[in-house]
Amino acid sequence: MVERQKVSTNIAPDGRSLADTLKELATEQRLQESLHLDHADAAEIVRIINQEDAKVAYEVAKQQPQLATLMEATATCLRGGGRLLYFGAGTSGRLGVLDASECPPTFGTEPALVQGFIAGGREAMFRAQEGAEDLESNGQRDVMNAGVDQRDMIVGLAASGRTPYVHGALKQARLLGASTALICTVPASQVVLSVDHLIAVPVGPEVLAGSTRMKSATAQKMILNILSTGVMVLLGKVYENVMVDLQLTNQKLHERAKRTVQMLTDLSEEEAEKLLHQAGGHVKTALLMEWTGSDEKTCKSMLERNGGSIRKVLDQMH
Repeated sequence: MVERQKVSTNIAPDGRSLADTLKELATEQRLQESLHLDHADAAEIVRIINQEDAKVAYEVAKQQPQLATLMEATATCLRGGGRLLYFGAGTSGRLGVLDASECPPTFGTEPALVQGFIAGGREAMFRAQEGAEDLESNGQRDVMNAGVDQRDMIVGLAASGRTPYVHGALKQARLLGASTALICTVPASQVVLSVDHLIAVPVGPEVLAGSTRMKSATAQKMILNILSTGVMVLLGKVYENVMVDLQLTNQKLHERAKRTVQMLTDLSEEEAEKLLHQAGGHVKTALLMEWTGSDEKTCKSMLERNGGSIRKVLDQMH
């Protein structure tokens, strides 16, 4: 049982006054371009917000080398039996839960492989749980309850880079030997926590001062899109640029699977439907059955020997 460390809500993770820390954080400053926001008409409000949003991709682009390194490290963890676990509070936490929840239907992963944890638990997804993010012990507890070990990649999401809940989770993960990463939207110089991978995207002051659900959230969503998609590509969940490991959990995904088989073969709609049925609804197996003339069992065996990658199976055959 992890000892619960009490952290005052008035003290930042580096021991300084939280009020003093907030004064310096880039995400808490006022944006000069929006000082007149309350005088602006609708068209001007749209222009200002869109103008600021356009800066986000530029800042994310500066982190390409760091993102590639994190992506490769995460794929290595998952190949070794580990998991990708996100920890965050508020908007950041919700983005982590969202990214994790979309992996099973998109890439056919088990729900446990990519998970999102938010300060305050499930209720915090829909209504702010005041104070839940203010204790490092809450993050420590969630890491312990998740059974984190040295095989896992633990990613903290915190716009300010200083959320106590996230710090507690990352510190505990490091003690357990897990790999760690922090995604934040302030300059790296304002980060006081040691992690294996730091993705710092300083988007600057928000149009609404301190409202990190805006540019900061956009930056984090872009980074998570890149990270999880790239990891799944490296794990063989994609053929060319097509999702071939999706789960047929609803009619839309069933139709997408059928269209995928048609798109990558010369089969008719009826033939693709029949082949998918013979392959147990597994797109990659269906494609290999068509391309190799082998039965379902043989194709699944080839995929298993090649880490689930169609590309590797085909490369071996040529």
